[in-house]
Amino acid sequence: ELAAVAVVTAGNESAAAAAAAATAGVATDALERRVGVVAGSRAHMEDDAVASRTLLRNVLMWGFHTLVTVLGGVCGVRDTQCGFKLFTRASAAVLFECMHVERWCFDVELLYIAQSLGHPIAEVAVNWHEVAGSKLNLLDGSVQMGKDLLMVRTCYVFGVWSVPRAAARDRSPTR
Repeated sequence: ELAAVAVVTAGNESAAAAAAAATAGVATDALERRVGVVAGSRAHMEDDAVASRTLLRNVLMWGFHTLVTVLGGVCGVRDTQCGFKLFTRASAAVLFECMHVERWCFDVELLYIAQSLGHPIAEVAVNWHEVAGSKLNLLDGSVQMGKDLLMVRTCYVFGVWSVPRAAARDRSPTR
């Protein structure tokens, strides 16, 4: 069984529309491939997005992707911040119990936990449209995301937070 989660941030209601449009095909694909987590991705649109974004936005985007891999410990997922995630019921039950971050980087923590527990992750293309009038201050938001990434890494490395491996063994991520 699958559980869909769409994260909609203020001023970015397109995440809900992308999630609704993608759910049917993604669900079928996830069931066939037996993955525990499906992450919607705008990475297939990167060439177009790079062309239409400012140099500052592009530098921040590439920097964040690098930090997600280095600090966040998430490998192989090109777009962690897309607002569409799909989980098997078993994966959702295990992963959401472990969550600590409630801000922008909660996606990174969620995917880090999934990878740590061996839950298979698939990244699928979703259609995405930028919404004009973003309320995110690029500089302030970038600093906050960097701090959150550092906090996630520090808390897991030094044992402040842990991934409960015993509970994860009791549940298959693909049930």
